[in-house]
Amino acid sequence: MESATDADVLSHAIADALLGAIAAGDIGQHFSNTDESIRGMSSLEILKRVTKLLADKKARVINVDASIITEAPKLAPHIPAMRKKIAEAIGVDESRIGIKATTNESLGAIGRSEGIAAMAVAMVEIKG
Repeated sequence: MESATDADVLSHAIADALLGAIAAGDIGQHFSNTDESIRGMSSLEILKRVTKLLADKKARVINVDASIITEAPKLAPHIPAMRKKIAEAIGVDESRIGIKATTNESLGAIGRSEGIAAMAVAMVEIKG
């Protein structure tokens, strides 16, 4: 997969959900794919920076729920490690991070293993 950063679709979806929860636009507005300074950046670093934006707006993450849609690889064995890394990046207990993996039942581009998709929702609390 090609991307200005590391092409981590899960972290990108979570970053978008967090930014959306504080009405701060989307990942592309904060991390433009034409910005050479982010080329190859870890998406976990993006999550850390987004979390800082939340803190600047006096917001904190309550929980995140995400789904990854792919035919392969099978992700279930990796979900605990993924939850741990994402929780560390956004500064919450991993019990607040839900990740599910599913397939597209062989339908469409994802079903033909031509891509991977991720969707996420986030609940945040904004003080004041």
